[in-house]
Amino acid sequence: MTGGVRRAFLGVAVVAGAVAGWVLTAPETVPDNSVSAVGGDVERGRTIFAIGGCVSCHAADDAKGERKLVLSGGRPFVTAFGTFYAPNISPDPDAGIGAWDVVDFVNAMKHGVSPDGSHYYPAFPYTSYARMKTEDLLDLWAYMRALPASGQANSPHAVGFPFSVRRGLGLWKRLYLDPGPVVEVGVDLERGRYLVEGPGHCG
Repeated sequence: MTGGVRRAFLGVAVVAGAVAGWVLTAPETVPDNSVSAVGGDVERGRTIFAIGGCVSCHAADDAKGERKLVLSGGRPFVTAFGTFYAPNISPDPDAGIGAWDVVDFVNAMKHGVSPDGSHYYPAFPYTSYARMKTEDLLDLWAYMRALPASGQANSPHAVGFPFSVRRGLGLWKRLYLDPGPVVEVGVDLERGRYLVEGPGHCG
């Protein structure tokens, strides 16, 4: 094989590898027209919200009483991969998720994908939320839309290379994002398993 042919072959291999990597790391989402916010129940959503303990990560550290319902984010989580900051998930249209459609919310919770198609870091426990029923997510969405808005800006995560390349999380998801149950149980324990392994994200 001549040098020119070898270089051409190597170039083709690199391009093919890049294309394969791009395809394998592509985010998975639900079709835009597959989810409707119509029918979400606020009171049932309040229960799912409590089971999920959303305030424990997304309310301000010093929040008390009703202020815990202001999901302004900002709480740091220090890990071996870097420091992650809980985002603002209040209904503010600029700082929070108020400009999202319900399908954006479902994609975030079940697939760990942002409205712009980026992968979320699994510091956000979508590996558990992937097991949630869509109807529960619609109820949760209805309740969260009724909470107070906060204009507090999000803090950027402090994550170094290569973990700062979010596209690579697509491969991680192929290995570890599984919506199936973790533990097999009898019919009488299915509801408890769902609450533990899904919205409660006890793992």
